[in-house]
Amino acid sequence: MSSDGPSRTTHPTLTSGNTTGRSTVALVLILGALTALGPLTVSLYLPALPTIGSELGVTVASVQLTLTGMLLGLALGQLIIGPYSDIRGRRRPIIVGTTIHIAASVLCVFATTVPLLTAFRVVQGFGAAAAGVVAMAVVRDLYVGRSAAVMLSRIILVIGVAPIIAPSVGGLLLTVMPWRGVFLVLACLGLVAVLIAVLAMPETLPVHSRRPAGIRAVFGSYRTLLADRSFALYVVVGGIVRIVQWGYIAGSAFVVQVQFGSSIAVFGAIFALGAVVITVASQVNVLLLGRWAPLQVTIGALTGAVVSGVVFVTMAATDTGGLWGFEIPLLFVLACVGLATPNVPALALTRHGESAGSASALLGFAQFAAAAVAAPLVGVLGADSVAVSTVMVSGSVLALGLLVAGARRLR
Repeated sequence: MSSDGPSRTTHPTLTSGNTTGRSTVALVLILGALTALGPLTVSLYLPALPTIGSELGVTVASVQLTLTGMLLGLALGQLIIGPYSDIRGRRRPIIVGTTIHIAASVLCVFATTVPLLTAFRVVQGFGAAAAGVVAMAVVRDLYVGRSAAVMLSRIILVIGVAPIIAPSVGGLLLTVMPWRGVFLVLACLGLVAVLIAVLAMPETLPVHSRRPAGIRAVFGSYRTLLADRSFALYVVVGGIVRIVQWGYIAGSAFVVQVQFGSSIAVFGAIFALGAVVITVASQVNVLLLGRWAPLQVTIGALTGAVVSGVVFVTMAATDTGGLWGFEIPLLFVLACVGLATPNVPALALTRHGESAGSASALLGFAQFAAAAVAAPLVGVLGADSVAVSTVMVSGSVLALGLLVAGARRLR
């Protein structure tokens, strides 16, 4: 394998030297469509959070546990499904995991309490983890370094459509059906993902490259990965960057609809604007990578997030500018997050092609575990603009500090 290009695979349309043009576009669309299931499962029901809390008679912090539950499921699913994909190949885990997601989505429809709904969301998240972790492993099967960062940026472009449209679609669904109907829609989307995996998903891990089965082999792979200080650094930083993004996701519905009294439609439009900013920033990242290394771009992006975050906290604490005083500095922080997000996993995966599934699993686990912490933290702090901005700027400062200090030590 070259240091910056595709490797040889067993799939006829993705062999070495043939991962450009239409085959690359097809791969981006397939992986993007599959990976979008996770963001859709999160974002589609966000407009319903206040309604769920009111109908089930629970507090803001309690109803946010349903979001935390899914994030925990996503985190745990990464650890199990990632190594499984190193052992059995890339296609089977997606099919099995997405089928679990479909079953859990149907069970969510019949949940009568928040604890029960949260439990089903954990299982739902576990199943949804398959597409995300396997997609990242597929990218590492084919690309490394700068090329991997570019490929992940392209996939984020496709994934970005999901959070752009999901809250608006969720809001429209709530006008014609109760919040439980949203989970039936998610079950149908899961079925579409299974069909894509069965009919179009390529197998990029040859049989001779697969890892041995067994618990000992799995833990041995994890131990080897975490012994690499560079990899461990990027795993931790990647998780903290997700705190910045998920602090916004967890609290945005309450800030826009409750604190500022806006409608579900306005929330959907504002949330979509944030998703557009992240998606566009991920494509600007591709241009920046033509001149600077991924680490340089990431440090610059996190520096911008810290500066924007300080302004964000100040405006929120002083209640300056109302809704737009909240939204404008938020968009600057999200743009910086969009620049950093594709580069951290690309840097982490560069040296671990032999266990890409396990490496992707650790990255995903850190990201969703951190997100699971961010969601209830926003609720405990009040689920208002001050809480959201505080969590986001704190994550930005911590991620930048660790990355700069860690990079110096590694050098």
